[in-house]
Formats: sequence, C-alpha cells, structure tokens
Amino acid sequence: MPVEITVFGAVVPTLLPIFAVSVVFYLIADKLTSRWNLDRWVWHPALFRLALFVCVFSLLGLGVYG
Repeated sequence: MPVEITVFGAVVPTLLPIFAVSVVFYLIADKLTSRWNLDRWVWHPALFRLALFVCVFSLLGLGVYG
C-alpha cells in the first residue's frame, strides 16, 4: 500500500491523484444526472452533488487502500 508516490521528482500523497480521477468521474456522473433531469427528484441539488462526489472519492480511495 503506497502512502506517497513520486510524480516528476515531487513526492505527493496517494490521495491527490485519486482526487483528480474522482473529479473526472464526478463531472461525468454530474453531466449524466443533469442530462436525465434527476435534479428534480432530489431535495437539495447542491447537497446531492456534494454527496455524489464524496461517494465517488470514497469508493476510489477504498479501492486503493482497502
């Protein structure tokens, strides 16, 4: 289990690339949910988007560290 990785000579925590990948997955999922108009089914759209990002980031983090 790597705790830190080297990117172009700089040591970065492993969660930083996971964060970047989760942002890409989140943007794709957000585009799909807005295209299918799922915002009308949730109580608070901004809270739903935040929870969606937290779920994506947690799943990718657990995939690496779990």
